[in-house]
Amino acid sequence: MKKTVVSALTTALVVGAFSTTFASANPFSDVPSDHWAIDAVEQLAQDGVIEGYGDTTFRGDQHITRYEMAQMIAKAMAKKDVNAADKATLDKLAAEFADELNNLGVRVSNLEKHADNVKWTGVGRYDYKSVRPDKQKRVNTNEALFRLEPSAEVNNNWSANARLEATQDLKEDSAGSDVSLKRIWAQGDYHNWQAKLGKFGSTVNNTMVLDDEISGAALKFKSGDVSAQVEAGRLSDDNLTSSLVGGFGTTNYQGVALGYDKDGLGVKATYQNFDLGKDDDHKGIWSVGAKYAFDKNVSVSGEYAKSNVDVPAAVEKASKDDLKKAYDLTALYKGATAEDKNSWGVYVSYRYLGDAVSLDPTYNSIQSGLKGWQLGAQYTLLKNVVGTAEYGQNKNLKTGNDVKTLFGRVEFTF
Repeated sequence: MKKTVVSALTTALVVGAFSTTFASANPFSDVPSDHWAIDAVEQLAQDGVIEGYGDTTFRGDQHITRYEMAQMIAKAMAKKDVNAADKATLDKLAAEFADELNNLGVRVSNLEKHADNVKWTGVGRYDYKSVRPDKQKRVNTNEALFRLEPSAEVNNNWSANARLEATQDLKEDSAGSDVSLKRIWAQGDYHNWQAKLGKFGSTVNNTMVLDDEISGAALKFKSGDVSAQVEAGRLSDDNLTSSLVGGFGTTNYQGVALGYDKDGLGVKATYQNFDLGKDDDHKGIWSVGAKYAFDKNVSVSGEYAKSNVDVPAAVEKASKDDLKKAYDLTALYKGATAEDKNSWGVYVSYRYLGDAVSLDPTYNSIQSGLKGWQLGAQYTLLKNVVGTAEYGQNKNLKTGNDVKTLFGRVEFTF
């Protein structure tokens, strides 16, 4: 298998653009059959990063040279949809065959090989929000945020990562700002697996249920159309927006999710367990959701979640059961992407967020304890500059009073 894979890859690539110019003057010796690069290329072929003939077979019986190996690497390096493990393998191959790649015009000097060991990404944004409860004083907020996310390569599979944030309330006349290290974790990326250790963002259900950091460990697995993940650790309730679960300090937490995504259809099921610090009582929240893309422009999604948290008592307009459920129905047309200037999207949602389920949701113009409609639009003003406008027409689940919300954001990514 190893011999036929490599020889077929050689034949397929030698007939490419470089072969006519260089094949008759190849100055490089053969790659030994037991060279580690042979196994690396075979793995990349199995992952689809390097491909064979159009009929998906590999054939031929030639030896492979370092020059021909460099051609394969150069072609694979041009691909963008490569997972982290295969990218690490390509980087290792590029370092091994740096001289041959340089001869092909693909520069991989020692400086360049190590220049991206530490990568920085980030966000700068301005948020305006106006919450207008019926018969109460409106609350306006103006906040600026600057976020840096460094990622340092440790080896071919592991990296060290962090998130630093500085926030400033623009209504306050002060020169200071709140700066904090929000996240810090080690991440291992393998073929089908990803592991995290440290303090990182929960991703089991970080839209409707919990958009917050946990300190612990997480493991994700993906094979074809099926995915699974588990995370566990400790959670501080300092930032939770739900009034029913706050005040318990730090709590133990576990979460698990199963997913399936193919041909525009995606489904997901999750379960999250919380020890709210009261008589060692463990409370669970489960959710199911689905999304479907009719084409590249139109998609719909729905999600439902329920909790077994013991709500103290029924309150005015809501029963105990009213506060123990949540759901979201959303329709989206197109969508704004930061890389594509003038791209845009509009969406409409109806959401119901019981306090005992939506502990810390992600949404902009609705929060825990409300239900109602949200209308929104996004537009990419310039490359990496996206504007968002959203309006929420909501009701308080406990009082039945109207709560209107206006939200606006300008976000710069780098």
